[in-house]
Amino acid sequence: MRAGRVSRWVLWGTLAFLYAPVLVLVIYSFNDSRFSAAWQGFTLRWYARLFESPETAAALENTLIVSVSSTVIATTLATLLAVGLHLHRFRGRGLIEALLYLPVIAPDIILGVSLLGFYVAAHLPLGRLSIILAHVAFQISFVALVVRGRLQDFPPALLEAARDLGADELRTLRHVLLPLLRPAILAGALIAFALSIDDFVITYFTAGAGASTLPLRIYSMVKRGVTPDVNALSTLLLLFTLALIVLALRLRPAAGATGR
Repeated sequence: MRAGRVSRWVLWGTLAFLYAPVLVLVIYSFNDSRFSAAWQGFTLRWYARLFESPETAAALENTLIVSVSSTVIATTLATLLAVGLHLHRFRGRGLIEALLYLPVIAPDIILGVSLLGFYVAAHLPLGRLSIILAHVAFQISFVALVVRGRLQDFPPALLEAARDLGADELRTLRHVLLPLLRPAILAGALIAFALSIDDFVITYFTAGAGASTLPLRIYSMVKRGVTPDVNALSTLLLLFTLALIVLALRLRPAAGATGR
């Protein structure tokens, strides 16, 4: 009994340590004072000011273009990669599977510097396209791992039945595999989208002039001090990301249950 009580206190203490700063940020985004150190009352004017800023509007536009484009590309490539690795045996398959984990475990700063060096060597100008390609590079691994997790529970008898009925590989992919993998694909895409929207380090190294995203915009605003409008933009970004993650987590059980 005593051990259980101590475990609960440790759990709640850890959660408080992790999320108390986030809660403070959210609360002070409604502070009527220009300076976050003193509470002067409740207001929504900082949220209204965000939509009046042309820099924030441009950053939001860039963020949506980059995140949507990179997620679509990464999800398509990752799904095909996961299906190919699961269905086919070939030389170097184990190495490719191991490399899938590299963008997941490697520090973002390493990926950012390496991508920047590659762009310089390839004479690719930094801008919106370079950010999209950089995001695709790390999103593929996350989507592929989610889809591969669903494929581990995929009943092989369905593929054999499709072949017995005369379906070729393309028809089997379109009419058997993809419908059953759809929840996992959507969950992986939502995770990739959330990671793209939140990414700062890799975007910082691969962005050019005029290609600022919301995380870069927040960083530039913080240089002038942590004000309520910074807190408001951070809160909106946080809530949107949490909504994507919750939706992705709700889809993952559906991915595991489909076809069983």
